[in-house]
Amino acid sequence: MNRQQWTLALALLVAVTALRVVVAALLPITPDEAYYWTWSRALQPGYLDHPFMVAVWIRLGTFLLGDGALGIRLTGPFAAGVGTLFVMMTMRDLLVLRDRSSSPSCASTSPFIAGVLLNATLAVGLGAIVMTPDTPLLFFQSIFLWAVVRLLVSGDNRWWLVLGLMAGAGFDSKYTMILSVLALGVWVGWDVQARVMLRTVWPWAGLILAVIGASPVIGWNAAHGWASFIKQGGRTGDWNPARAAQFLGELVSGQIGLLTPGIFLLGGLALWHAVRARDRVDRLLLCLIGVPALVFFQHAAGDRVQPNWPVLLYPAIVLLVTWQGARGWKAASALGFLLSGLVLTQALTGALPLGRHLDVTLRQAGGWSQLMDEVAARSQGAAFVASDDYGLASELALWLPDRVVGGVDPRWAFAGRPELTCQTGWGVLVRNARRSFPTDHPWQKESQPLGEVVRARKGREAERYALFRVRCPLSAQAESILYRLPTSQGRDRHSR
Repeated sequence: MNRQQWTLALALLVAVTALRVVVAALLPITPDEAYYWTWSRALQPGYLDHPFMVAVWIRLGTFLLGDGALGIRLTGPFAAGVGTLFVMMTMRDLLVLRDRSSSPSCASTSPFIAGVLLNATLAVGLGAIVMTPDTPLLFFQSIFLWAVVRLLVSGDNRWWLVLGLMAGAGFDSKYTMILSVLALGVWVGWDVQARVMLRTVWPWAGLILAVIGASPVIGWNAAHGWASFIKQGGRTGDWNPARAAQFLGELVSGQIGLLTPGIFLLGGLALWHAVRARDRVDRLLLCLIGVPALVFFQHAAGDRVQPNWPVLLYPAIVLLVTWQGARGWKAASALGFLLSGLVLTQALTGALPLGRHLDVTLRQAGGWSQLMDEVAARSQGAAFVASDDYGLASELALWLPDRVVGGVDPRWAFAGRPELTCQTGWGVLVRNARRSFPTDHPWQKESQPLGEVVRARKGREAERYALFRVRCPLSAQAESILYRLPTSQGRDRHSR
């Protein structure tokens, strides 16, 4: 790509980023985002579900813009834009290693193609707007890949230090970053030239930097009985042949959805060619994709793999597709952008008359404002409002800044939340109406039904909730799992 082409690519990237900022400000906050927002109100080195990076990123945005949707999501669109630049620069550097027999016309625009393909995936198209641990993970993974290729192109072993820093930061975002480190180690052991680097101090210095970067999360886990490591990795060795086919099918179909069908097909073809190729770059990208993929497939043999877990691989997949020539990239990208546009339009407008079982945007983002108005009205005079669903409790905390909001779940102790006590008066418990109280749940005896409320968008039900009146003082057993959640300080209620 010449300077004019790079300028055009940057202009397009700025425009896409600006559009994502607008959508991020308008789209209602999902329960998981609200949950991560509660983390940001009490920063610590680790949490039960994930490391701390997503909370830090949210805290940065809310410090600048308050607790509204744009504040919570502010860093996402910009991280996606900068991450795309690193993927494009990685592809540019890969061209230095390309054989002279490759097509010059394809090679000249390869960085642009890689950037387009990455942004055409549903994972990035939506992930750049909705704040999750994958948002910082993909950012650091993109820089990690760039550093790997810079190491090959320059031969400068100091790039191992950058790799170590990015590995540590990626691990602080999501534990799956360790799979990229493992994959790089497999490639170093496979590649004759790379093995020579192990005789120098630099790879080991990079490894030390990675461990230092990950040490806050490791230390937090050590102080909390390894709770997060056990939760995320405790079922790694499970084997469930009766449901293995189901789990594997869900894993593959999830990737077809998040990569989008066209890019999934291109990725599969590129992997097939890479397996048969003897090129050094093919083998590198094959390791960076194949090693983590094997881990995910192994996990799927015993338990469900969430569709978003393999998004770590997507930057390497688009690089491999582009490296292989990217035939059909225009059609695949157009389909990807079309699907992302349809999903975002549905999330913002609810234009298609889809029910909750077919419309994930309805289930996740529909009707929160009206629901919270009704909960606020039905709980007038209550000492607190609480929920035993962490996502719903987080939404209550975000939407009801003038209320005392509680979370009925031991997980809140791992998030640094203080205990909530109630000696007089009464409280309101909000629960999913489709779920019964678990056996011997301490709050079941404390609760008297108050009726139901419905969360809906344009008359289409997203979820139904049961309200319960809870008299204070609570029993010691019930109070032992009640924690006070943070209060929102957002500037614009409608933007949450």
